[in-house]
Amino acid sequence: MDYQVVLSRSSRKDLQDIVRYISMDDPSKALSFGRFLIHHTKGLAQFPELGRVVPEFGDAAVREIIVRHFRIVYRVNHSKQTIEVIRVWHAKRGMPEIG
Repeated sequence: MDYQVVLSRSSRKDLQDIVRYISMDDPSKALSFGRFLIHHTKGLAQFPELGRVVPEFGDAAVREIIVRHFRIVYRVNHSKQTIEVIRVWHAKRGMPEIG
């Protein structure tokens, strides 16, 4: 059975900020890229441990996938079969705070 993927409030805000920033140069590309990032989170439903453990945290439940230059940080809860996307962050910005 697939895990349920949910976007946290902070990850939704991150995505909005990314789309807003890209839209300053190319509005049509911005929305498309936002959807592209979300599409990659949906693949985690079948493969929750696809990403690596985030090195800064060393917690096996907090993992990330790298999509282009973005770190999609997520938390796996095996008992509830859920994946919570915590942050979507440009790699050059360092590590975001997570809750």
